[in-house]
Amino acid sequence: MQPISEIFPLLLQPHKVVITTHQKPDADAMGSSLGLYHFLNQLGHTVTVISPTNWATFLNWMPDCKLVLDYESQTAAANIVIDNAEWIFCLDFNTLDRTKKMQEKLSNTKAVRILIDHHQEPQADKFAYGISDTKKSSTAEMVYDLIIASGNDDKINEAVAECLYAGVMTDTGSFRFPSTTGSVHTMVAHLKEKGLQHSRIHEELYDNFLENRFRFIGNVLLNRMEVFYEYNTALIVIPQSDLLKFNIRTGDTEGLVNYPLSIQGIKLAAIIIDRGEERKSSFRSKGNFDVNTFARKYFNGGGHFSAAGGQNKEPLEEVVTKFITAMKENKEQLSDYKF
Repeated sequence: MQPISEIFPLLLQPHKVVITTHQKPDADAMGSSLGLYHFLNQLGHTVTVISPTNWATFLNWMPDCKLVLDYESQTAAANIVIDNAEWIFCLDFNTLDRTKKMQEKLSNTKAVRILIDHHQEPQADKFAYGISDTKKSSTAEMVYDLIIASGNDDKINEAVAECLYAGVMTDTGSFRFPSTTGSVHTMVAHLKEKGLQHSRIHEELYDNFLENRFRFIGNVLLNRMEVFYEYNTALIVIPQSDLLKFNIRTGDTEGLVNYPLSIQGIKLAAIIIDRGEERKSSFRSKGNFDVNTFARKYFNGGGHFSAAGGQNKEPLEEVVTKFITAMKENKEQLSDYKF
């Protein structure tokens, strides 16, 4: 994988470009993708954003989100675009299997794959150019860095600013996570100078849910959360019946895994959700517990040191048992409560 700076001289030559991200994209995935989309459009490229799956409705406010193709429901149209692409930017993921049904198409493409990502252990041999930096707060920050480093500060318009701010704000937990470095605040200050209205972005992302989601959260905290104080751990287990009962949509479970971290002494928070075709897990940690290693070892996943996820095909009960066994195997680290 060659440094992404190698493509800077080529940015002024129009290309047919696809931008894609991981399945069920969050605000950083969609924000960085659309931020890059609006930037490249200004340089004269023909650009299409393709999501492997659908996404949360609270992301639909993003400029031109309506133009994003959903690979699962628009497969034929998306395949034509991929077949004609010269460049494929891969944002906020670093292994092709994170694109679900798109994986085979991306693996066999003749287009040049370009990586922009901040997760650990990239599949570097799959990308011709790219940057992988785990110290960065978000992929949105990395797209901002690309724009600045390529000498295109003047291309940061309102649409670019809004999309990138959404990504960096959500991936830093509204700027409270350790990944919120000085460069993050410098970036936001620059976006503000460009005319960013940050309050509206926050409202679009966090004040845009239906009543059923709040009743669902109440049920989760009352009936689906178990706290293991001996292990400084909290676990939320959500059966598929709850998703159906409360009519839960894509994005409605976003952020739930963070709730138990507010409990005094909790070092590891986990959520396991029965999605029907698979069991999805998310992990968050404080202090010195590495959930990236935890997710990779036990749950076919990965991510960051303090935020990771995984997936399993086994029944929900077996995955829960696996988690409890894994928790006990890591008792020494979890009990060593350091902040």
